[in-house]
Amino acid sequence: MNAVSETREQEIAELLVGAIDLHCHSGPAAMPRILDHHEAMLDAAAAGFRAVLYKDHFYLGVAHAVILEKLVPDTGVKLFSGLALNNASGGINPHAVNHAINIGAKIVWLPTLSAANHIAQTQGQAKNFPKTAKRMLDPIPLTALDANGRITDDTKMVLDLIAEGDIILAGGHLPAKELIQVFEEAGRRGVKRMLVNHPTYVVNCSDDDMKALVELGAYLEHSICMFIEGKSLEFSPSDLAHYIELAGPERTVLSSDLGLQGAPRPIEGFRQIVGMLLDLQFSKQDIRTMIGDNAAWLLDLK
Repeated sequence: MNAVSETREQEIAELLVGAIDLHCHSGPAAMPRILDHHEAMLDAAAAGFRAVLYKDHFYLGVAHAVILEKLVPDTGVKLFSGLALNNASGGINPHAVNHAINIGAKIVWLPTLSAANHIAQTQGQAKNFPKTAKRMLDPIPLTALDANGRITDDTKMVLDLIAEGDIILAGGHLPAKELIQVFEEAGRRGVKRMLVNHPTYVVNCSDDDMKALVELGAYLEHSICMFIEGKSLEFSPSDLAHYIELAGPERTVLSSDLGLQGAPRPIEGFRQIVGMLLDLQFSKQDIRTMIGDNAAWLLDLK
């Protein structure tokens, strides 16, 4: 490695200190993963990360995070998880959300792979979505709206619980129009921490949709995996620059969404995206904001 390369690698390494991954897909999981929660934690510790949040589409991962922190102390990495409101959790289920918050969940995702919108797109943009190792029961399509297009009572109760717990409401894979409607209601009910997951993938936000969600107080979370080489590559560096410009670094979160097969490990994904941001001439402060500071606020880390 020449001096220029060494300087560049050092620059990236320094920017990763204090970073946070809000979207780590480590295992165990029904979908095959390239690393487990323990390995993801050790990788993050080696890079000086401040926190990692584990996401699984089928189960609440809070207990894993709590036990791992206890069994492997002194890493400097805080571990968190939350609940995705898919069929395995009973759908948009206030009882499941109440339990999750009471044992320390930091985030609740609205339906992802069980969302009617996701299921409808399995022949389109979602066709390459990771598959489970074993066949699962056919999904029951989920939506936050009733037959009249109004937000369901269960969804309203979930929003109230999230507001009371002061945790993150994540949009999951609901479509943009529905998501805007739910986030408007969430704001009225006192939800402060709102996050739009990969707004340009499956959610299919237009530029105007993204601006509208930011105006509602949401942060836009872009998945690193969709901008770097690997199975999930969807967008170009210029796309990333455009999406950041729409919301501003102060409302942009970059999370790995990694752990899937055919792609780099999460920390390597962060290294690559930081290099890309430097090439795009983003300031170091803006980079730190997008890979750490905004996520820290969403997690309510002091």
